[in-house]
Amino acid sequence: MQLCCSSDAPGFFCKPALPALYCCGYMEITNPREFPALWDNDYWEKVRQRTLKVIARIPPEKYDWRYAEGKFSFADIIRHLATIERYMYAENVQLKPSRYPGHGPEVANGLDDSPASVLAFFNQMHQESMAIFSRLTAEDLQKRCETPGGISITVWKWLRAMVEHEVHHRAQMYIYLGLLGIATPPIYGLTSEEVRDRSR
Repeated sequence: MQLCCSSDAPGFFCKPALPALYCCGYMEITNPREFPALWDNDYWEKVRQRTLKVIARIPPEKYDWRYAEGKFSFADIIRHLATIERYMYAENVQLKPSRYPGHGPEVANGLDDSPASVLAFFNQMHQESMAIFSRLTAEDLQKRCETPGGISITVWKWLRAMVEHEVHHRAQMYIYLGLLGIATPPIYGLTSEEVRDRSR
């Protein structure tokens, strides 16, 4: 493990005497055996399942709802998650440039804009992405890819950024549902109030 942050985090300043874990939150893995699970497809599937639980709360008639003109609708968010996974992350980790086409109904391979079609497209893009991710070897995870912003980053770090991206947009859907007065699922089975009541 190196003692300073890598070029993946330009602009961060480290204290050379401290391991990267403590100085800026970034670690440069020099011995993969120290961290055998740089990326876990099973974990990513669980993240996606939690997103699907939120999507399941969207009433069919609200898929096109947006809180203001020009902002993402529920359907836009779902298509965005689908295409960013398949055409940005899944392309970049193969060391290919992004092919992200956007998030409008026109990207959904001719499917209509009904909730069933939006979900079918979402699941199709995920299946194609998982087929790509499942072929990545330990050596592939250590390679460097280039993001659409021109940043060189190790493949495993870019995949972990995908998780943060998913959570960001899942949170949008939580807020949208809250604005509509629709109950949302606790992320791990308990509400904050229930956690408080069970805590000592």
